[in-house]
Amino acid sequence: MAFGNIPLSLRRRGSLIPSPLTFLGLTVAGSLTLPLLYVSYKALTADLAVWHRLWTTRVPELFLNTISLALGVAVGTLVLGISLAWLLTRYRFVGSTLWGWIVILPLAIPSYVLAYIYTYVMGKGGPVESFWQGMFGPDAFFPSPFSYTGAVLVMTLNTFPFVYLLARAALLNFNLSYEEVARATGVTRVSTFFRVSLPLIRPSLIAGLFLALLYVVSDFGAVSLLRYQTFTYAVYQQMTGRYDHTAAACLSLLLVSFAFLFLIAERWSRQRSRFYQTTGQFRRASPQPCSLLSTFLITGYLILVVGAAFGIPVILLIQWTLSAAAEGDVTLRFLEFVWNSVFLSGTTATLALIVGTPLAYLACRRPTRINLLIIQGAYTGYVLPGPVAALALLVLISQTVPVLYGTALVLILAYLVHFLPAGLQAMESALHQVTPNLEEAARSLGSPIYRTFQKVTLPLVRGGFLSAWILVFVQCMKELPATLLLRPVGFDTLAVRIWLEASEELYQLAAPPALLIIMVTAPVVLLLVGKGRQIT
Repeated sequence: MAFGNIPLSLRRRGSLIPSPLTFLGLTVAGSLTLPLLYVSYKALTADLAVWHRLWTTRVPELFLNTISLALGVAVGTLVLGISLAWLLTRYRFVGSTLWGWIVILPLAIPSYVLAYIYTYVMGKGGPVESFWQGMFGPDAFFPSPFSYTGAVLVMTLNTFPFVYLLARAALLNFNLSYEEVARATGVTRVSTFFRVSLPLIRPSLIAGLFLALLYVVSDFGAVSLLRYQTFTYAVYQQMTGRYDHTAAACLSLLLVSFAFLFLIAERWSRQRSRFYQTTGQFRRASPQPCSLLSTFLITGYLILVVGAAFGIPVILLIQWTLSAAAEGDVTLRFLEFVWNSVFLSGTTATLALIVGTPLAYLACRRPTRINLLIIQGAYTGYVLPGPVAALALLVLISQTVPVLYGTALVLILAYLVHFLPAGLQAMESALHQVTPNLEEAARSLGSPIYRTFQKVTLPLVRGGFLSAWILVFVQCMKELPATLLLRPVGFDTLAVRIWLEASEELYQLAAPPALLIIMVTAPVVLLLVGKGRQIT
């Protein structure tokens, strides 16, 4: 077909002649999807005997455990997230504004840190068990942390802020007129809450629940320390214990399928949501002042939840860190772990901006079918848990570029595949807030596209891009499974040291790196969430 009579603008908009930027996006997105494609190929071409062995031995147990854990955490996060959001948006009491920030802090604690804290707190001879048996006798039953109950408790305390944040935002933008109409017709407060309020904020609840469940399904650190068998933990065991990459690929494909099912269910539920709030009689809910008794009860509930999710872990970590320092266990080598973590995280975050910028630009400024396909390919890291990405890169690098095997570069690539989507979301959001008219005005004056982006667009999206860099940096600081599998010999990060020491129940030695990670991530979490709160 000849293109001589087609205007240049139509060629570009119709993608008849892909631009160099599109070719670059295809190259990047294709590279990012290689791990997923390899895992799928390896699993689908595996011998049927491998699949039969897994289906008759491991898969039923792993399926039941993973689904049960997801359901248990779903119930817990919904109860905690909705109740906290409701109390902190509908009631005004002493310290309510401060509590609105404090309940976010559990996001700063990695799941494996919370898990190793609770193996001590709830473990045999621990303070909680000793108190329980002192109250009800030495033969009284007390649940072990190395159980389904322990896993649900730890993961719920670690993920409920996802639901809280989105439920809070929805309640702040809630039209109170709907509740008033229901109350005027004689509907009780409880019935109004379940029949009117919850359905109207359902899309936000589902989005928060999706984030929590995706985190739970792909988690490795907490379930490994709690010895709770899930697909992610089983993939790691197949790779490190049995050295069976084929079986690991098969389990990885099942795990990725679970993640895709969660994604599809979330999208389907979002499309099914048909709740719109009119603006004609829009009224925000004003927080109601609380009595002394109500203030006492609400504050007690907040102390219980935040204390279990953040207060107790931080207090114990400080205590153990001081003890470790007094005994001389915090040596200069500790600075090496800090440097390794900061180097890997900073390098990956910077690469994420470099790689993600053209992808975000294509998605926001040139949303053709091929460009949207490119951005979807880049987002495959969302459904690729750490051990799965590590497995694929481990084999791909060893077979194609063996000279890179065992280097920090492979680890950085694994981080990039897994955490680039988090940065892409922030970059896309920032670009969407800048009107294209500014860029078109610069282009009409003869400025090339790269100079327009540098002089016009970049200064306007600098804050959003900085948020993307911070998001990726924080995620990399807490990353564990890929680091365990791909790190060079003798190259330990803070996360690795926590896991190694905690797995041997050396709580005092694991405390300093755990406390440092929290000290780094907590201010960043508050900063990022603060920007979102300003919008609402």
